[in-house]
Amino acid sequence: MRMSKERLRAIAHLDARPEKTEELRALLMSLLEPTRRERGCVRFELQQNQDVPTEFAIVSEWRGEEAVQHHIATPYAKHALSRLPELLTSSLDLRFYRLVW
Repeated sequence: MRMSKERLRAIAHLDARPEKTEELRALLMSLLEPTRRERGCVRFELQQNQDVPTEFAIVSEWRGEEAVQHHIATPYAKHALSRLPELLTSSLDLRFYRLVW
């Protein structure tokens, strides 16, 4: 990732193993408050698909790539990332976007 001061939006898609849905939900919920308090975080929202409850999305906005790198290095983000392989049916799908208009 190249360093930029431009705001970044990220969407993370997570598909829980059916028997791990509540455990994943609790883990993701534990990220909300500390992440929202980070200086570089503009928005951090957890979504759960109402038709397919094993599907989650985190929609976030950051004050640049440095803010994202700071977030990934926090103990709570590292902990969550380390737990994902046992909770998900496939790898984390994380995509970054820039506002076009």
